Amino acid sequence: MAGELSPIDKAKFVAAKRAAQFVEDGMRVGLGTGSTAAWLVRCLGEMVRDDGLRIKGVPTSTRTAQLAREVGIEVISLDEAKWLDLTIDGADEFDGELNLIKGGGGALLQEKIVATASDQMVVIADIGKEVETLGAFPLPIEVIPFGWQTTQALVEETLISMDVLGRSSTLRMNGDIPFITDEGNYIMDLHLNRIGNARQLSLVLNQMPGVVENGLFIDICDAVVIGFGDGRVEVRDINAGTIDRDRMDFVETDNLFSDLTD
Repeated sequence: MAGELSPIDKAKFVAAKRAAQFVEDGMRVGLGTGSTAAWLVRCLGEMVRDDGLRIKGVPTSTRTAQLAREVGIEVISLDEAKWLDLTIDGADEFDGELNLIKGGGGALLQEKIVATASDQMVVIADIGKEVETLGAFPLPIEVIPFGWQTTQALVEETLISMDVLGRSSTLRMNGDIPFITDEGNYIMDLHLNRIGNARQLSLVLNQMPGVVENGLFIDICDAVVIGFGDGRVEVRDINAGTIDRDRMDFVETDNLFSDLTD
């Protein structure tokens, strides 16, 4: 039940609940991946079940697709949708200009494709994800398996000329084997500590052979919904230049989210 949630999960829950208010009947909605986005999918499922909301969801990973179907959301592919009204997703970091680091869940490629195919992208996050400068969270890049060690060496060499503090990288593992994305690629995490020029870094990384996409989302996010552990939410709209504050109620008897795991 919501009353049994930790403060961090309460923050994720209220952010997701507030962001669900952006969704209108008949919309085609991109559904993000990760623990915070999973709260959003559950909230939308409740609206479908209890309020008769009719939407078509385009998931950014197989696990999001499975969860969406479980809660009663109609799932379609991006090719079927062609264009989306809205995408709602989480973030590993966001700065004051709503630039993001994403990919902690390993779905950055599909997440970026879906987000850029949307009229609007809304990010949901707890307050701990806000940073002054991106880079404390390792930057994920998706690379093809062929020659990945060569790609890693080229990336680390290129980082020497970039405005970053750290230049090491690690291959993301799933136990004893490399983590495999839904597209059959590897994830390399760049430990940069601080990214001085995120736009430049994003462009340079994507020009490198072997790199499919990087986890920097620049000029893609339109609004962020920030949740706090006490139920407060803050909505920052980068286009309108507005900040709205609200408080979401916890429903102590609602067990819709009790079986949700990260």
